[in-house]
Amino acid sequence: MTLISEKHPKDCASKKKSKKLYLYLTTIVLSLLSVIFIIWLILHPSKPHFSLKEAGINQLNLSLGPSLLNSSIQITLQSHNPNTKVGIYYDDFLLYASYKGQKITPETSVPRFYQDLHETNLLSVSLVGIQLPVSPSFAYEVQRDQGAGRLALSIKGMGQLRWKVWTYVSGRYRFIVNCVVIMPLGPTIPSPPLSARQTSQCSTSM
Repeated sequence: MTLISEKHPKDCASKKKSKKLYLYLTTIVLSLLSVIFIIWLILHPSKPHFSLKEAGINQLNLSLGPSLLNSSIQITLQSHNPNTKVGIYYDDFLLYASYKGQKITPETSVPRFYQDLHETNLLSVSLVGIQLPVSPSFAYEVQRDQGAGRLALSIKGMGQLRWKVWTYVSGRYRFIVNCVVIMPLGPTIPSPPLSARQTSQCSTSM
């Protein structure tokens, strides 16, 4: 005895509809991805440009031993959006000062802001440290710089940004900023306060 099974016409129709729906959704998803990819290729946002316009050291003194530092540094950082079709939202932007590879101020947060197309902003930030631990060689390194008559200071930043294209806002991208400023250094620190007004370009990586 042979069993013969026949597929119901409704089952065949249901499978055909499922295949058509799958192909339809796949086509839509691929089309959207293609459009986004093409827009990205056309616009291709450039990373923001930063430059250090001004820096001043008001305090840089060791207290309560050779390994605790009090510092007060004022900086003016210029941020520029080079894109003509993409705006930038800056989120969680932190800045701090570094000397000879060690932090001499805590991280200071810059308020969130939006940068329009081809816009430039000046950010004035106070970096202040109270009894911040530093290495025992800190005083020796400063003395060496006194002999050379100049002090090299690094201003470092890190944060997250989002690109804005028309009404579309992207996910967050991490960025890192590194600026170096050379200040003339006399026999005492910092009397009078050290300052540098010569613009120095910063590197930006993403």
